[in-house]
Amino acid sequence: MGSCKPQQEHVHGPIIIGAGPSGLAVAACLSEHKVPFVILERSNCIVSLWQDKTYNRLKLHLPKQFCELPLKGFPHTFPKYPTKYQFISYMESYASHFNIHPRFNQTVESAEFDKGSQLWVVRTQECELVSRWLVVATGENAEPVVPRIHGMEHFSGSIAHTSVYKSGSEYRNQKVLVIGCGNSGMEVSLDLCRYNASPYMVARNTVHVLPREMFGFSTFGIAMALFKWFPIKIVDKILLLVTNFMLGNTNHYGIKRPKTGPIELKLATGRTPVLDVGQVAQIKCGNIKVMEGVKEITRNGAKFMDGQEKEFDAIILATGYKSNVPTWLKGCDFFTEDGMPKTPFPHGWKGEQGLYTVGFTRRGIQGTSCDAIKIAEDIAAQWRTAENKKQCNSHIILLTS
Repeated sequence: MGSCKPQQEHVHGPIIIGAGPSGLAVAACLSEHKVPFVILERSNCIVSLWQDKTYNRLKLHLPKQFCELPLKGFPHTFPKYPTKYQFISYMESYASHFNIHPRFNQTVESAEFDKGSQLWVVRTQECELVSRWLVVATGENAEPVVPRIHGMEHFSGSIAHTSVYKSGSEYRNQKVLVIGCGNSGMEVSLDLCRYNASPYMVARNTVHVLPREMFGFSTFGIAMALFKWFPIKIVDKILLLVTNFMLGNTNHYGIKRPKTGPIELKLATGRTPVLDVGQVAQIKCGNIKVMEGVKEITRNGAKFMDGQEKEFDAIILATGYKSNVPTWLKGCDFFTEDGMPKTPFPHGWKGEQGLYTVGFTRRGIQGTSCDAIKIAEDIAAQWRTAENKKQCNSHIILLTS
């Protein structure tokens, strides 16, 4: 017996792939325009990255006003930097408020534009959906990046990506090698210190570390305010002057700064500066040891580029995430091999033939919100035109019958 072909469903509005903040933002904006939609989500919940793949102590790195989705802000009772759990509750109330009900456990196997019908065909294990519009909302952080380091397979201890790290309590009193010095690597190292573990953090690449706040104000907020009045290079110079005054020269502790300023680098490459919430103090006093690049993993530890060799009980990979779009979006050259739109921000939200992308701006939730509003307006205009055409045609049929 041959396998049964899944039943085809015609979706009258767009198909949105992904029920993270990006997918929810587009859905909310569409619902304001009275445009129907279907959201497909591979996991069993909304914002699954936050619910399933973040550590317990996580808080928003930016003040809440910079992390709100369109049309509905955070509750006033929430603190300036909401916790992971508060962020999840905000997302759940957001979905409930706009009556958003994703179809869960629906992994998209392929999405392809059919030139014959001029429709997008989306296939999951269970069904086949077609629509004039496809919104790719799977974002920049769909899959963990797991690097291949020589000798990893021989290590006798545990190796885990930060996507499965919950708390330093699992590593109490252990020597832990943390590979990566971005926000995740820094914060996991800090969390390990709280449980009397000994983190050794690998800083292979250059990174900007900035205080989370300057003079009681959010560093990001100050940067955005200065950006209205000064060129980006001047803004970066001001931020680095104040940072050196507050944190000292991080080069002395093995954290080398890039030559390009923090905001210029973020806008050009998406590399986010690390916001200090206590990590630098732990590095200065030696509780977090900073190491150069790893040469190879051994059975009991690691050898480093500078010739040192150390034993470790566990290894944590703070090596980030990547897009997975190329694995399922077929016959489309709008995305690079890395799964990012080829067209840079602010024009990367719209492709051809009804294709849209959200959550790929490298500008956090603010970038997502900006794109979601544009996408909903663009689809709504086409939707209204199509609906008016239908009504006109039905009137003509009634008059001629």
